[in-house]
Amino acid sequence: MTSILVVDDSRLARNMVSSVIASLRPDWTIVTAASGEEGLEIVGEVPPVAAIVDYNMPGMDGLALAERLKERFVGLPIGLLTANVQDTLKRKAEALGVRFIAKPITSDKIRDFLAAAGQ
Repeated sequence: MTSILVVDDSRLARNMVSSVIASLRPDWTIVTAASGEEGLEIVGEVPPVAAIVDYNMPGMDGLALAERLKERFVGLPIGLLTANVQDTLKRKAEALGVRFIAKPITSDKIRDFLAAAGQ
């Protein structure tokens, strides 16, 4: 089973990202979560092919989640989805090996992320 993890506290954003992924990769299973904590719990021990996570979430933010996911799944491609386009955040994401995906969500941005992730 090929799966991808999508974590965003906004149901609309989760649905938009999921819809784009489903149109691009209809054979994939899309695992969604509304928080970083839920994302860690739901992904289990089977690594997804990639993860797309929101930055601004209550509790664990997207960078903290990305760090935990990378500890569990070495080499996991992660996209950080955010409207916060500050250079400081971009540098932190890059230091973790996380690809920055600026909102608003578009099919092209998701397609580019999947291509860069080798998917």
